Amino acid sequence: MFSKSSFDYLIVGLGNIGMQYEGTRHNAGFAAAEKLAEKFNFEFNKHKLDAVYGETVIASKRVIVAKPQTFMNNSGKAVTKLASFYKIPYSKVLILFDDTTLDVGKIRLRQKGSAGGHNGIKDIIELSGTEEIMRIKIGIGAKPHPDYDLADYVLSKIPKEDKENFSLAIDNTVKAVEEIIANGMQSAMNKYSK
Repeated sequence: MFSKSSFDYLIVGLGNIGMQYEGTRHNAGFAAAEKLAEKFNFEFNKHKLDAVYGETVIASKRVIVAKPQTFMNNSGKAVTKLASFYKIPYSKVLILFDDTTLDVGKIRLRQKGSAGGHNGIKDIIELSGTEEIMRIKIGIGAKPHPDYDLADYVLSKIPKEDKENFSLAIDNTVKAVEEIIANGMQSAMNKYSK
């Protein structure tokens, strides 16, 4: 579709591959990437660089939207390979992922920052060598009890009573992605990071 050095942004939704992880809280990033595909009418038709991804145009910019195929904790592999292959600077990389510190339905945008305990982000920061990577955190709610295992919680399915709010967060994530590309992170933070 485009030459490999002509992309403006790389958007990566984080998640775990495999049927057993579909619809889980930890796959919020995949859900957002799939929603982008639905809205902008593209397919994840490329399978290489440790990812499946597609190409599209958002707000007149050429964009790659990817889902790493490595499992969450090794997300950095796909992100660094894609950024390097397509010559996209890390300042134009946007990561979409789940966050247990936000209520279901909420999203939070960040220009940069530490991993905040998220292993996927930790791996991306380690392999890219920078914290200056944009991100959208998608609220999946806190675990119900302090003794409840975090891994069990994030790998559980979104419960029926949370589905509406979760859908709203995914829709807002897609809108925020558009806003970031059209008008920059600050404008998107003003609108969506409440």
